[in-house]
Amino acid sequence: MKKPKIEKRPVDLVIEEYESFHQKPANRVLNYICIPLIMFSIVGFVWSIPFPQLKFLGSYIAFLNWGSFLIAFSVYYYMRLSPMLSYILLLILFVIVYIVIQLQTASKAGGYLVPQVCVFLFAMANVAQFIGYRLEGRKPTFSNEFKFMLTAPMWLLSLVLKKLGVKY
Repeated sequence: MKKPKIEKRPVDLVIEEYESFHQKPANRVLNYICIPLIMFSIVGFVWSIPFPQLKFLGSYIAFLNWGSFLIAFSVYYYMRLSPMLSYILLLILFVIVYIVIQLQTASKAGGYLVPQVCVFLFAMANVAQFIGYRLEGRKPTFSNEFKFMLTAPMWLLSLVLKKLGVKY
């Protein structure tokens, strides 16, 4: 008797594609470090881009900016693939935004400017990822690189959830 072929979910296909570029242990370790840094740097940089001051928003203006639109788009993308992953990633994004807001407060008191910190982190983490691709011997295409920026956090989170035995 033939077993029925089980179709893979879209989230599994996306994660498997990302996984195929991350087989070697050294590349994987680099990604474990770089993915959170890249996520933080993108959210922090976009959060820092000036947003029009809309008076009717009052004190909520601090939370409506280009970063909040980026987060909404990202969570929508994740939700379409896996609601469980989207909920967890939304919580992670809330933590990132909290840290960014704390850094912005510190920068007003004379600390480093958040966009500069984010650009530096992004550049360093991407250099490390390119080293990882070199170690892997396989580099994604330019168009895949942008898709992988959204896929990478899902991949990393899926590894954690698999270790914990949680279905996503």
